[in-house]
Amino acid sequence: MAMLNITIPGDFITGTFSGDLMLFIIPINLVLVFAMIFWERSNPQSTLLWLLVMLMFPPFGFILYLFFGQTFYSKYAFKTKAQDDLRLRTILKEQKMTLKRSHEDLEKDHPGSSEFMNIIHNVSHSYSDDNEVELCTDGRMYFSKLFEDIRNAKETINFESYIIRDDEIGEALVNLMTRKVEEGVEVRFMCDAFGFGKGPKKAVNRFIDAGGHFTLFHSRATCFLSPRKNNRNHRKIIVIDGKIGWTGGHNIGKEYLGRGPLGHWRDASVRIAGSAVEGLQVRFLTDWRYATKQDLTTEEGFYKDEKCDGDTVIQIISGGPDVTEQSPVHSQYMMLFTRCRKTLYIQTPYLVPDEASLSVLKLAALGGVDVRIMIPDKPDHPFVYWANLYYASRLMEAGVRVFHYKNGFVHSKTIVADSYYCSVGSANLDERSMKLNFETNAMIYSHGLGKKLTDVFLRDLEYCTEYSLEEYKKLRFFDSFKISVCRLAASQL
Repeated sequence: MAMLNITIPGDFITGTFSGDLMLFIIPINLVLVFAMIFWERSNPQSTLLWLLVMLMFPPFGFILYLFFGQTFYSKYAFKTKAQDDLRLRTILKEQKMTLKRSHEDLEKDHPGSSEFMNIIHNVSHSYSDDNEVELCTDGRMYFSKLFEDIRNAKETINFESYIIRDDEIGEALVNLMTRKVEEGVEVRFMCDAFGFGKGPKKAVNRFIDAGGHFTLFHSRATCFLSPRKNNRNHRKIIVIDGKIGWTGGHNIGKEYLGRGPLGHWRDASVRIAGSAVEGLQVRFLTDWRYATKQDLTTEEGFYKDEKCDGDTVIQIISGGPDVTEQSPVHSQYMMLFTRCRKTLYIQTPYLVPDEASLSVLKLAALGGVDVRIMIPDKPDHPFVYWANLYYASRLMEAGVRVFHYKNGFVHSKTIVADSYYCSVGSANLDERSMKLNFETNAMIYSHGLGKKLTDVFLRDLEYCTEYSLEEYKKLRFFDSFKISVCRLAASQL
């Protein structure tokens, strides 16, 4: 019997296999899409972005979502840290809002301030009223004073930063801390793994060899394999001898001296002396405990029971994915936006507010408050610059005035309301700072600092041009398309 010689075309086999594979992938991808929609209940904008990614790139879009977009994991990953931090703050601080000055005196100083402080205390568990504050808005002044404080350290230095560059500034800082270790000072240095990047590794190794303590907030393996890579430690906290504290927007690198590709760098940090330093110390030690599993939070040597001669009220406000309820930073900003009566001046490099913040900013402007926001004229992020323009247009529709800073780059994260309520810290006005990053702000109540921040803002306006709705509406089609894409991605990347 003759054998039949039948040839089956290769493209038939390939086509059949591909069709079977797609019949398998499509139902799985739909299940994953519904799972993502179920998990991401709180942010429709984020849900829409990842829905598009998952539908366009099945099933790899879901893998990208797990590593870069999801937020449900953080609620469980940082649950233990949140519980430990709250327990330790309660034990160590026991700040029951015991005002040394009466509510009547505070109301005379500024009407409504005592109620404002009480609300912020409920979300921050922080209050002190014996502080002295110094504002630094210039990189040279900042590094000069910071390096001087480090050189004068006698017992301990606790240093927490998002970025330290592998340049002359980063190396000089680490070398200085190495010398302090050799002098017998106990030095701890913590950096975010994402921000450390190609940091001054040789200098850090010499620091460790000398006896210094160094850690990354998350290990490199964690950042490579885990969704925690999206939860960056964006805080800037330095505490020296438990007496002097620094926080604000400055990282460590030569660009903060204006020697980077963006030119002159406008930023803001505060130097604090007084009881508020304890709040920064507790925050550093709880972060150190999380990163190293070494519990130093009850070591009395880190806390100095010394009162300062100052009279400035400060509340240290920290937020992040370890806060399982509402974000303290978001609550702080909402209070500032709703309680202002005359002026509200904001400097932020990233203007990507959530709908609640957007609404209250517009209401403030519609209510007659002089709301002005200063943003960069140059992009340092591939998505945020274009997203800034979109949210600026929505705010300008309600009468908010938006200004582009043209004298380099504005990185300052400051808010001053009615020349009295002042916020200086690490948190931008974007959803990443509200939900994904670990952030710390100093909420300061001061006519003196309020006037300084107001004057600085008004002086910076000399280097700005005001943005307008007419200018926004004249954007080219391609620019409008970039804005549409970037406003979805800006809060996630």
